[in-house]
This record gives sequence, structure tokens and C-alpha cells, in this order.
Amino acid sequence: MTIRMASKRRAVALAATGASLALILSACADTDDGGDGGGGGGEAESFEIDCAAYDEFGELDGKTVSVYTTIVEPEAETQEASYDPFEECTGITIEYEPSREMEAQLPVRVQAGNPPDIAILPQPGLLQTLVRQYDAVLPAPEQVEANVDEGWAPEWKEYGTVDGTFYAAPLGSNVKSYVWYSPSMFEEAGYEVPETWDDMMALTEEIAANNEGATRPWCAGVESGDATGWPATDWIEDVVLRTAGPDVYDQWYKHEIPFNDPQIVDAFDTAGEILKNPDHVNGGLGEVDSIASASWTDAGFQILEGNCWMHRAANFYQTQWPEGTEVAPDGDVYAFYLPAETTEERPTLVAGEFIGAFADRPEVQAFQTYLSSSDWANAKAAATPAGGWVSANNGLDQELLATDFDRLSAEILADPATVARFDASDLMPSEVGAGSFWAEITEWFASDRSSQEVTDNIENSWPSN
Repeated sequence: MTIRMASKRRAVALAATGASLALILSACADTDDGGDGGGGGGEAESFEIDCAAYDEFGELDGKTVSVYTTIVEPEAETQEASYDPFEECTGITIEYEPSREMEAQLPVRVQAGNPPDIAILPQPGLLQTLVRQYDAVLPAPEQVEANVDEGWAPEWKEYGTVDGTFYAAPLGSNVKSYVWYSPSMFEEAGYEVPETWDDMMALTEEIAANNEGATRPWCAGVESGDATGWPATDWIEDVVLRTAGPDVYDQWYKHEIPFNDPQIVDAFDTAGEILKNPDHVNGGLGEVDSIASASWTDAGFQILEGNCWMHRAANFYQTQWPEGTEVAPDGDVYAFYLPAETTEERPTLVAGEFIGAFADRPEVQAFQTYLSSSDWANAKAAATPAGGWVSANNGLDQELLATDFDRLSAEILADPATVARFDASDLMPSEVGAGSFWAEITEWFASDRSSQEVTDNIENSWPSN
């Protein structure tokens, strides 16, 4: 139970916040085995939260703010824990509602006149739909805009802007260009982590030949409830960045070239050399069509069973491994950068969530302000001792991150040499990015549709306005 305070403290050390966060942090602080990182995930005493930042919003004690989100267990626990410092400062209660069906249900609730106070939006495309079609999201208050101007690169603010108006502050950030594998399996077999795309394809062929179907080089799954299909869109986006380049990538998601442009069809075919080759997938799960029904959260577990060798998934997949799995360069699993065509290139697919508000009450604006601050980013890092979370907020103290892998992701996000592009399906109109793209790429596996047919169907679904 979170401790409530009638009068606000000027500053609250995060270590002294509600019981749920304290338990998480103490559990991490008592761990001295070094693990993957040493140093982060629980050193909450190294920073404080300034409660005075919320004085201007008036008396807030006893107020309630509802939050609707796709962030479900296991991440939900740390997400809620990161709110404890704000709740203690202000006396506001945050009502947290997680749902895997949020993308589909949020427009329904908006149309029914029952939106949440705040939604954590996983796609800028969904933000655009909510603004342009429903006129539902409120512009961000000036305090939020000031935090974003101070803490984020301009492109992140642009992702939360629609038709020149800033609506939604960025929240967490993801690095998606990773391949998960077992270091011990690689070492025992004499395999090296590939440095280029050709290296990776050669390794794929070598694994397939050496194992003669007993295990497959890759495992994959795209089932995700109402969001089924999205993990495969990440594959395509990563390949477009590598085969066509960032300029074509930008033209693609902006629809300056058609979705079925030959360069995009070629990217589908290139990804298909792995994902639609029965010699290469789907280790432990079935044939190519099993990708459509295999859960994205569980598909990579086949590595632990020895049924496959590689699984492409974002940094947040770290949180999906079964309890007790060691994520480390010499652990049960780790990840390497999904290679580009040459070692001189480092195109990187990134993503993140954004905060949309549907009510302008002072307590809602205060919570928006907290979520857009470096205070929240550091609270979230400290509340995530198992790792699997990073942010591109430049006020994030990377030493608070729980693992070396998290710090690697944060370094990639902050590195000016990284050629980063935001998840294209998240930037497309939601009818496409969270609609036909998800549906058609699922049929790419389930019904063995060709790359041309799939891209033609998606192009035909693009809204005319």
C-alpha cells in the first residue's frame, strides 16, 4: 500500500517511497553476485524527486487519475511501482488498467464517451488517428512541453506532434534491432556472432546443414491477441533499413512511395529467406505457418529448449524470459545487434510509448508532467531491477539501469552515430500500421501469401485522406 501524505515533502528519496517499490529495490540491493551488470537497478538513493514541481497544480490529495495501457505483466509491476514517488508527493491515486487489446479498444471507448484520463499510446499512428478522426486527445500542457524540450531530441517530440500541435510526450524507448541467442550453444558448436548480414545468412545455412532438421536456425511467433502480427512488421522494417536505406524508409512510412514499391517487396523477400524457408524456421514450434499462431512472448523460449538458435526481438524481450534465466554475455541467453550489410553501417530500429491525455483536470496535468520528466525515467529505471527497460530521455542516469544489456541499449539510443528510425508501422495511419500491415503479414505466414500480394493488399488499404 502506498503511503499517503497530507502535506507534501520538498523532496522525497525514492528509497523511501511505497512498500511495493521498497521491496523491489531492497531485493535488488541485496544481490551481490554481479550478474549482468553491477551498479544499477536499485541505487535509488542516488537521486531525489522534487515534489515542489507539482505545487502549481493546487491541492491534489485524494484525487484519482486513470491510466489505460498495453503494458501488462510482468512489466506492469515495475510500471506501477514507478508511480509511487508521484503518489507520495501529491496524494493522487493512479488507477492502472493494463490490456493487450488497448489499441483496438481505446477508439471504441473514445467514441462511447468513456476514455481514460491518460492512455500510454504504443504508436504515433494511433495518436494521429485519435486526433484527426476523433479530436479526442488534448494538447500537452506547457509544463510537459518544457520537460520534453529539455530532455529529448527534437525528433522524439515530433513523433508526438500532429499537424503542428504537440500532444504526447515520449515515455520509454526501445531498441528493436537485436537477435537473441544462447552464448553457450554458440560456443559449444564453434559459431561466431555474425558481423554482417551475409555472415548471418551464412551462419543460418551452416546451422541448418549441421542439424539436418533436428533443430532450426530460427524461431519466431507473431500471435499477440488483437495486435497479432506486429513482431513480423519489426522484421520488415529492420530489413527495409538495411536493404533500401533510411531515405527510402522515410518515404515508405510517409507514403511518398507506395507500400508495394519494388524496394519494399524486395525487403519482404529478403526477410522471407529466413522466415518463409522451412529449413530455417520454426524451431520447436512447427512449420512456417506456425509463426502466425505462436505467441511472440514464448517463441524465443525454444532457444532454452535447444530447438532453435536465434530469435529476433527487441530489448524489452529481456523481460519475457522465464524466471531464473540469466541474461548475460556468458549467461543462458544474450543478444547481438541485427547486422547490416557492412560493419560501417548501423541502422537501428527504435520505438517507444507516448502519453496522451483525454482530460485536463489539474491532477491529470500533474501526472503528465511527472511522466515527461527525468524524475520518472530514473524512478522507472530504479524500479526495474530485472532489466529490460531504457529511455532516450537525456536526464536518465544510466547507472540506475539494471544490466549491462540495458546500458548497451541506452548507449545506442544516445550515440549520435546511430542511424535510428522509429518503427514505421507505428508511424503509419493506424488503419495500416496497426491494421492491414498486421493482418496481411500474419497471412504471409498462415496462408503463404506472396510478398507481392501482401504489399498490394496493404497499399490498397491506405486511407485516401
